[in-house]
Amino acid sequence: MTESYEIYQTLKGMDLLQHRPKYWWPHAGTFEVVIGAVLTQNTTWHNVEKSLKNLEGHLTLETFLTLEETGLKQYIRPSGYYNQKSHRLLLLAHTIKEVFGTFEVFQNRVTRNWLLAQKGIGPETADSILCYACFREEMVVDSYTKRLLKNHHITLESYQAYKTYLEEGIRKHCDTGIALIFARFHGMIVEYNKKIKPYKK
Repeated sequence: MTESYEIYQTLKGMDLLQHRPKYWWPHAGTFEVVIGAVLTQNTTWHNVEKSLKNLEGHLTLETFLTLEETGLKQYIRPSGYYNQKSHRLLLLAHTIKEVFGTFEVFQNRVTRNWLLAQKGIGPETADSILCYACFREEMVVDSYTKRLLKNHHITLESYQAYKTYLEEGIRKHCDTGIALIFARFHGMIVEYNKKIKPYKK
């Protein structure tokens, strides 16, 4: 089986992240990532960007908590499932405030298990939040990841199996900067699928 590090090095040589931010995800390290990670469920990032633009001025934990659910639904309508997502986002925001006090404390203290226990947060969303909002050493697995690995004849049985495969290959060869490598690795996988090998039905 091809090592994930080899795939990472191949993608890195393609210079896929030319004009993207350091951590690939826009405004990494902010509460906006938490919002975006939930909104991107079952939709495209293009639609999420429309919702985030509508939410300008409400993208910090404190300002987001001033929103009423009715208004939030209208802001995030472009992302689809807006009734469900508005409820879950406000519940998550209020719980973060109640448990951690501030977003900065949340960044430092939140655990993967805590996120997975929150309504509407699955493994991919949890890892996106940990990787891009909290700069943790967590690799994100999504449909793009599975598609790319399938091209390398790698098909695994579960989300965790894909995650373990990707992370172990990187850790075997890298000692420092793992969080940034995971962030950029996932970003390169997405960009590769969009630019180099777009999916055709």
